[in-house]
Amino acid sequence: MGRKFRMAINNILVIEDDQDILELIRYNLQKEHYQVTSACNGEEALKIIKKDPPHLILLDLMLPGIDGLEICRILKAESSLAMIPIIMVTARGEETDIVLGLELGAEDYIVKPFSPRVLIARIRTVLRRKGKTATDTSQPIRINELTIHPGKREVLLSNKPLDLTFTEFELLYHLASRPGWVFTRYQIVNAVKGDDYPVTDRSVDVQIAGLRKKLGDYGDLIETIRGIGYRFSDKEIEDKS
Repeated sequence: MGRKFRMAINNILVIEDDQDILELIRYNLQKEHYQVTSACNGEEALKIIKKDPPHLILLDLMLPGIDGLEICRILKAESSLAMIPIIMVTARGEETDIVLGLELGAEDYIVKPFSPRVLIARIRTVLRRKGKTATDTSQPIRINELTIHPGKREVLLSNKPLDLTFTEFELLYHLASRPGWVFTRYQIVNAVKGDDYPVTDRSVDVQIAGLRKKLGDYGDLIETIRGIGYRFSDKEIEDKS
């Protein structure tokens, strides 16, 4: 039973039509003891996924036939396949496609040309998230001197409560409960229903600016992803107290 489980969590499908890039990815993944399956077009990939669902998909967006965004759309619309995490592999200048892919449900993206070490780190991060149990919304999130308590709807910084609006709290908790995840402004609007402030695509930036100011040094944990949106840092941080 344990052997099958390890094989399952290490099974990565690489969908890439450039043979040189495919072999580079395969080589580096196999060095890290991942099991690698590959497909060079969307049709082939969908057949593989439906027959033997992988634990993670590396998805090139520019594919012949069914492109990467359409594959993402198909998978996220099918309940039995929707939970497979997808990391998009994109060319520079495809910000619009990145935003759309994230909104379709992809977990992360990496831009060509990329460092194999960065690719492996992204994969490990996504697999680590996948392996975690569902978030217990009653449990506080603690980062050094910052505590976010969803049950009490309270944020403490160095044991002192922060005066956050409803929208600011929802926004902070939404980002902090999923460290490393990139959220577009549209996704944030959908997740944060502001009673105190009309949350719109444009107003998200205003909310983020106000939240960062109230968080002081900890505001740096909310990272701007240029042209895409925001994420809460998942890196180890120094004590900011």
